[in-house]
Amino acid sequence: MQRVSLFGYGKTTKAIAKVAKDAIFYDDKCSKPFRDEKGFMVKPSSDFNPKYSQVEIPSPGIPPSNPLILKANNLISEYDYFADSKPLKIWISGTNGKTTTTQMMQHLLESKGSEAGGNIGTPLAQLNPDAKMWILETSSFTMHYTNIAAPNIYVLLPLSPDHLSWHGSMQEYIDAKLKPLATMCEGEVAIVPDAYKDIKTDAHLITYKDERSLAVCFGIDVSKVNFKGAFLADALLAMAVDKILFDKVDYDKINSFVLDPHRQEELRDAKNRLWVNDTKATNIDATLAALKRYKDSSIHLILGGDDKGVDLNELFEYLKNIDVSIYNIGSNKEKLSKLAKEYNVSSIMCLNLADAIFQIDKNLQKNEVALLSPAAASLDEFSSYAQRGDEFKEAVRNIS
Repeated sequence: MQRVSLFGYGKTTKAIAKVAKDAIFYDDKCSKPFRDEKGFMVKPSSDFNPKYSQVEIPSPGIPPSNPLILKANNLISEYDYFADSKPLKIWISGTNGKTTTTQMMQHLLESKGSEAGGNIGTPLAQLNPDAKMWILETSSFTMHYTNIAAPNIYVLLPLSPDHLSWHGSMQEYIDAKLKPLATMCEGEVAIVPDAYKDIKTDAHLITYKDERSLAVCFGIDVSKVNFKGAFLADALLAMAVDKILFDKVDYDKINSFVLDPHRQEELRDAKNRLWVNDTKATNIDATLAALKRYKDSSIHLILGGDDKGVDLNELFEYLKNIDVSIYNIGSNKEKLSKLAKEYNVSSIMCLNLADAIFQIDKNLQKNEVALLSPAAASLDEFSSYAQRGDEFKEAVRNIS
């Protein structure tokens, strides 16, 4: 039996440990060795010795600069560990929309024996190995470490700057997202943005410029699809895979899909004013999508958090040309206030999310929009983007 080392004591590696039963965890937060409630050994990262390890599998979020990664000699991803599993594999990636696209695709294909997981919900190691299909939301972190496994169908949504502090540069981020194309085989299918039409791959490459080109390519009547804006592209990509596999377009089925909370989720306060919870907008591209949806209104925008080292000038180039006031929160609020001054965008530096909502409550008129679309991750002040969104909704409900 292989001696397996698991880097990080988290959801992904805990699921793998149930399959690789004698695996040992190495975790940066562990100060002395212990056995967990399942009997697995957990050791400090400093205890890892590559001489006594035949396979090392990292939690996807551990960066390449981590000492555990640098010491590893037999590093593979969780996807590599399960590369020989039987189900047909559909990988979905991109900067924004991959969760919704994965959910929509599972909604369409569940009756055909699919299971969804990966970066969303169920870890790969907990998926049924006898399922007909695995639909996997796949992060750039996972693909960075993946060298053996490949999808049968790869769906890539558009790319914009994200996780640059982890990858080191935009090009490294793009390279990770395009990496599966190099290992795909003839007869497999990749659907990617037109920007990557010249990429070398043995897979059948289908490229798209926008929602219209996707619809034309797969014979989908957009007027029969209920989703609009960013969600339309998600729906069309899910429908495209259904068309590839089963040669059908099911409008009734896709239109019955219910979106998750936290993405452009609209609610009204006691004064009948519109507030929008878009807390899942953790990068510029997602925030721009929300701003474009409400561009015909005066917008009170809550912005800020951990921006992961991204250049925010593109966002402010857009903000300077619309009717917007920004309310800056989070660890990058001083950076945001400086940019607002440079671009002549109205801004208020707030203590926190609650203070931003308090300030907006004083200024918001009935025909205007209050929008939480932070263009930043939440972990500087919250346990998750969902907690940030839940606190936003609760505060709005308490406005009197």
